[in-house]
Amino acid sequence: MELLGEVGFETMSIEAISARAGVGKTTIYRRYNSKEELVADAIESIRQDVAIPDTGNLGSDIDELIDNAARITLSPLGRQTVAMIIGSASSNSQFAQIYWKKYLKPRREAFAIVIERAKTRNEIKSDLDPDLLFDSMSGIMLYALIFPPENESWTEYVRRALNVILKGALN
Repeated sequence: MELLGEVGFETMSIEAISARAGVGKTTIYRRYNSKEELVADAIESIRQDVAIPDTGNLGSDIDELIDNAARITLSPLGRQTVAMIIGSASSNSQFAQIYWKKYLKPRREAFAIVIERAKTRNEIKSDLDPDLLFDSMSGIMLYALIFPPENESWTEYVRRALNVILKGALN
């Protein structure tokens, strides 16, 4: 992760990674098929496990998700990691696919569980698309990370934006 932050994904090489780690390239290739896979695992190692809140209320569950995202994303390392992920995923489709599979997809699936529970409790309309809501929430979070709100905190902004989206989905 240090090397990644110093030189960026495109410039970083397996040779440089092996030198930094003090191991041979073959040691790395025994475990990883590509630089993309190694970086995706490195990113995952600093992230937290998938959290599936179950407070019994959609608003509280979403608050927990936002608070968890804030703890991870708003740290200096979190910001640097997000910037690297966006830059690398937009220029390297193999990295994007590995990151999707290892990180985003499990979180999207966990989020769908939260939404399905809210549907069962009749808090939201049964036709709400959890994937679209997750993508919208992720987009709002990234936008607010790049262009921080001036008059409220990141978490307050994200909550307010999600409330606007969810108003049409509430029963």
